Amino acid sequence: MSTDLDFTITEKEGLYKAVFSRRDIRSHFIGKKIPDNVLVKILNAAHHAPSVGFSQPWDFILIKKKDTKIKVKNSFIDERERSISLLDNDLDRQDKYTKLKLEGILESDINICVTYNPERFGPFILGRTSIPETGEYSVCCAIQNLWLAARAEGIGVGWVSILSIEDLRKILGIPNHVKPIAYLCLGYVNKFEDRPDLERVGWLRRTILSKVIHSEDWNNTKLNNWNDTNKIIKDLDYRSNG
Repeated sequence: MSTDLDFTITEKEGLYKAVFSRRDIRSHFIGKKIPDNVLVKILNAAHHAPSVGFSQPWDFILIKKKDTKIKVKNSFIDERERSISLLDNDLDRQDKYTKLKLEGILESDINICVTYNPERFGPFILGRTSIPETGEYSVCCAIQNLWLAARAEGIGVGWVSILSIEDLRKILGIPNHVKPIAYLCLGYVNKFEDRPDLERVGWLRRTILSKVIHSEDWNNTKLNNWNDTNKIIKDLDYRSNG
């Protein structure tokens, strides 16, 4: 017996399509503006993410001004140079790294800094006492919601992690008790690649699913009654290489 809570086949396919075709976008941005009503829908999806103790510890700083973007871009350039220096002993990997396009700060229509406020609703948050990091994990859930909603709207999202946290605090006026978690670039794109950029250029390959599944405890990787996970994946109607 089906109910309004059940997903139709079409709805299921749409969900999986968003999951498997989501990309970390660094290029392909075009000049088209994101309408306010679409941006609000995406942010509302993020705001409906699960959070430990229903703490909703996220904030979204919207950045549209070019001057602000340039300041953030300069932080990226500084941090990228520092990252390159860490590969001095691996010239081949250093060469690959320097050729990668790793951000779209200026090319994207809007940048969003997603932050974590551990003080929201007071010092005691139900469920956070034993594992304090669950607050930050909650913000990551909001980011994933945002990413999938944006993909459903045909909007690309790129997460720029090569940035200085302290630079972001100064540039965006973020209080000391609030932690920047993600700096995102959003914009319409002319294409979504079939595979993630880092996989396409040979930086790393996707790990086989069966290699990361354990049964009952860490040391048992033999899956009873599920002996050929790769065949199961291939039998699915959805793309599994995204």
